[in-house]
Amino acid sequence: MKPRQVLYPSISTFGLNRSLFLFLLALQFFSCVSNEKLIYLQNLEGNEPIPEDALIGYTTTEYQVQYNDVLDVKIQTVDPEMNELFNISGGQNMMQAGRNAESSGGDIFYLTGHTVDKEGNIELPLLGEVFVMDMTLKEIKTKVHEDLKKYMTNDDYYVRVKLGGIRFSTLGEFRRPNKYVVLQDRMTILEAISLSGDLNVSAKRDEILLIRQYPEGTKLHRVNLNDRNLVNSPYYFIQPNDQLYAEPMRIRELGSGENLAQSISLLVTSVTAAALILNLILN
Repeated sequence: MKPRQVLYPSISTFGLNRSLFLFLLALQFFSCVSNEKLIYLQNLEGNEPIPEDALIGYTTTEYQVQYNDVLDVKIQTVDPEMNELFNISGGQNMMQAGRNAESSGGDIFYLTGHTVDKEGNIELPLLGEVFVMDMTLKEIKTKVHEDLKKYMTNDDYYVRVKLGGIRFSTLGEFRRPNKYVVLQDRMTILEAISLSGDLNVSAKRDEILLIRQYPEGTKLHRVNLNDRNLVNSPYYFIQPNDQLYAEPMRIRELGSGENLAQSISLLVTSVTAAALILNLILN
């Protein structure tokens, strides 16, 4: 007696291709990044809306100098010899080295400025070590001015104290993550992001991690770039030695195009490859 043949239901190639196509289509759909996650400074739901022509007051505090900051201190008097003593430039070699550092993307004030050491001091010609930790630039200027009275016979001198630029770092999902030095007194977080080439599409714009240095230590803050209220927050302006870290979205694990054309291209490529594999298996 012949053994009974068992027939199993077969799945057609068309059915497999259709199911796979629908799966990949759904995958691409869920891997798309909505505009709400990409647009900066929105009036988010639940917050009081800020009109585009509204005047927003800045929430700023006067910066207190920290360890590893670089200060640019200039002392000008009516005596040329005293000027040379207070403002040592290091001669032509030092000036050329500073220009070379600046042109190569380095830090010009590393050679010509005064770095705050671990004890909170800077070293100035003739005055020696001057304690500046946790002091504002205005307070440092007043202190240097008072210390100079020991060596000056009159008040015909001028003191200028400025930050030797703003140093900050960007890490993670930036197009150009790097360490930057900007020679200006004030800089917004949007300017810092722009200098880094903006964020990648897969970056979490609503959870930027800001690592900021304070007199008592370091604090971590979360910043939402999608929220228009950022302009009225204490994190809108970058401070020296700030670090910005942009985390990737989970969508990055799936892979996605930056626009519709790229997403369609990825979908077509995926479907074509899957159909090829199925044809090889079933044939």
